[in-house]
Amino acid sequence: QLQLVESGGGLVQPGGSLRLSCSASGFTLNSYAVGWFRQAPGREREGVSCISSSGGSTNYADSVKGRFTISKDNVKSTVYLQMDSLKSEDTAIYHCAADSIPVQRLCTMGPTGGYWGQGIQVTVSS
Repeated sequence: QLQLVESGGGLVQPGGSLRLSCSASGFTLNSYAVGWFRQAPGREREGVSCISSSGGSTNYADSVKGRFTISKDNVKSTVYLQMDSLKSEDTAIYHCAADSIPVQRLCTMGPTGGYWGQGIQVTVSS
C-alpha cells in the first residue's frame, strides 16, 4: 500500500520541542517535494514548511521561521520537522504531503495529486 505515515506528535509545554517524522511506505521520496501542513479548529489549512525532492531548497511560513527546521533523508524516505520554541498557536493537526511539483508551489497551493498522510495531533499547552 502506498502511503505516508506521520509520527512524533503529542502534548508539549510552551517553549518545548517536538520532532515530527513523515515516512513513505511502498514508494520512495527521491523524486517528490514534501510539505508539512497544519489545520487548527476554525482556521484555514496552512503550509508550514516544504522541502524539495533533493532536499536542497526549503520554504517556511513566516509564523514558524527561526523555530522550525525541515530536513529530508532520501535513503530512509523520511522527512522530519524539528519544532522548537513551541507556542500555543502551533496547536493543530499536522499532515505531510508529497507531490512532484515545485517546492514553493507545494507550500503555497498545496499538493495537486501525490500523497497525503493521515495527520497527527500536536498540542502545546501548560
